[in-house]
Amino acid sequence: MACILHIETSTNVCSVAVSENGQCIFEQQASGERGAGAEHLGSMVDEALSFTDNHAIPFDAVAVSCGPGSYTGLRIGVSMAKGICYGRELKLISVPTLELLCVPVLLREQIALSEEQGEKEPLLCPMLDARRMEVYAALYDRGLHTVREVNADIVDGTTYREWLEERPVYFFGNGAKKCMETINHPNAHYIDGVEPLAKWMMPLAEKRFLNSQTEDVAYFEPFYLKDFVAIKPKKLL
Repeated sequence: MACILHIETSTNVCSVAVSENGQCIFEQQASGERGAGAEHLGSMVDEALSFTDNHAIPFDAVAVSCGPGSYTGLRIGVSMAKGICYGRELKLISVPTLELLCVPVLLREQIALSEEQGEKEPLLCPMLDARRMEVYAALYDRGLHTVREVNADIVDGTTYREWLEERPVYFFGNGAKKCMETINHPNAHYIDGVEPLAKWMMPLAEKRFLNSQTEDVAYFEPFYLKDFVAIKPKKLL
């Protein structure tokens, strides 16, 4: 196992956590409007580093949420993660934000998902707000295998229909609540209060660390900057 510093800045909730051997040993978070919570990132990271240094716990890697999400927040988070990796000669791990959002749902909602599965297992649809009726979303099964890749969607009554017609779909994240009246399907379920927090990164980051899935610190950029900023949201037919 490993000791990993986790940094999450993709939404207005900024958070930092430290995991050692699969256990969370440090956690802090702050919130603000439109990514302003990331203003507190430096002080939270300093406290995390001081905590581990005082306990003589050496870091093995830094994990950072890599988007999609707030343009400013992701830039701040990734820059901080890369700086720590350079300064301490650590490995860099990137964790997709939408995949991260699924972790608390799988941990907290397991019984509800099992009861609703019917003939086919339900799908998870994490959503991040992209203003108006636009969201960044993806579809995963309960093993976090990708059913549909991350996309920029304009949500209307037909969006996600092909999946809703055959099985339950659970929608969550800061873009989901505004969409539920529009989706309006008996197989559509909404889970409130799901935030992408650093502490939920642990199982995803540790798996990537054990599988040597690390990033090039010099050239890594968050997905939002590299892949999504030029994508115009589209309707799903």
